[in-house]
Amino acid sequence: MQTTKFEQVNETVYQETLANGLQVFLVPKQGFSKTYAVFTTRYGSIDSHFRTRDGKEINVPDGIAHFLEHKMFEKKDRDVMHEFSKNGASCNAFTSFNRTAYLFSCTEKLDDNLNLLLDYVQEPYFTDASVEKEKGIIGQEITMYDDNPDWKVYMNLLKAMYKDYPINIEIAGTIETISHITKEYLYQCYETFYHPANMLLLVVGSFEPEAVMKLIRDNQSAKEFPPAPQITRLFPEEQPEPAQPKIEAALPVGLPKCMIGIKEREHGLTKEALLKRELETKLLLDIAFGTSSAIYERLYDSELITESFDFDYSSEQDYAYTILGGDTPDPERLVETIQNEIEQLKQKGIDPDDFERAKRKKIGNFLRSLNSVEFIANQFTSFKFNGNDLFAVVPTLESITREDVEKRMKEHFAAEQMAVSIVRSASPQE
Repeated sequence: MQTTKFEQVNETVYQETLANGLQVFLVPKQGFSKTYAVFTTRYGSIDSHFRTRDGKEINVPDGIAHFLEHKMFEKKDRDVMHEFSKNGASCNAFTSFNRTAYLFSCTEKLDDNLNLLLDYVQEPYFTDASVEKEKGIIGQEITMYDDNPDWKVYMNLLKAMYKDYPINIEIAGTIETISHITKEYLYQCYETFYHPANMLLLVVGSFEPEAVMKLIRDNQSAKEFPPAPQITRLFPEEQPEPAQPKIEAALPVGLPKCMIGIKEREHGLTKEALLKRELETKLLLDIAFGTSSAIYERLYDSELITESFDFDYSSEQDYAYTILGGDTPDPERLVETIQNEIEQLKQKGIDPDDFERAKRKKIGNFLRSLNSVEFIANQFTSFKFNGNDLFAVVPTLESITREDVEKRMKEHFAAEQMAVSIVRSASPQE
């Protein structure tokens, strides 16, 4: 078991790669009452086209990763949710574009809950009847998201930005695509992507690392796994510019919803370079559009935005984008004003005091977040899958200069990389 100390944030990470390839990370937080465990596979909604070990190309229906996540809780003769509840634990799971995670939190019986987590995720059980039943359940979920204005404006923005790359596809798929899912497809995806060598286990909270690592070792050594399959994901080549400038939809909303997306042109960054670009961009967004910024105040005072206005930057090796926006009475004017404000900021440059203030705030907020085991549990794995450490954020932030952020601003805030999604109020007939 390797030990890495992050003195600057007073955190220690215990790490071991088991014989079956499973990566295990333990982050003890003595004095905390709650412990989180997250068991994650590097498999998400975008992984629908891949090549098997024998070279065969496979195309599976959209939404199958999310469907598989649902089915993992169903067993032949046990109720996983009920077992966690009996142990005083709360369990959950989620599917994103590039990973599926199974998690629990507890204040007692960590050993029992950890064994339960490992066992149920590593015991697939699918039947024709249960798969057909699940189609109806997930179909209702899909319909609910179709009617959700916040989700609609977001997904339409991804469709405006990305022409071919599969993050423009709904994570849950559509009612039509999930109708083609079979138990054979589920087992095929499970056997490809749920091998321990493609997975990561994180435990964070109050425990003794040596004892927990031994429990995990014993649990895994008692099971037999085939050799790890070589996973070859097949993605279409994506054009650098957005697929289309604007997408509009109509749903029942009080105020129109408007989101602006800025698509990243350059991809393939890894490790430190990827982390630095992400932090530079998030600093830039805080400086430009944070609630204490001059741009935010002007937008708010002119009643172009409400308190719903927000922004974020999503960064992965194969795709990255900024989104910003919210409710607005005048989407077109909001877009035009933000574009003008961006151009003025690029010409004027970033004020040194604004930069230092935003940087200190970012570091302070991050350090406070480390007092939350929920925050660490939710963030740690995504950093690891990109070859970085969550606890390396502070030194990376400290290394970023105002010149770095100004250079990032000129690269990223490009008008030709922008797309817009608007959801307007539907008429009663619609």
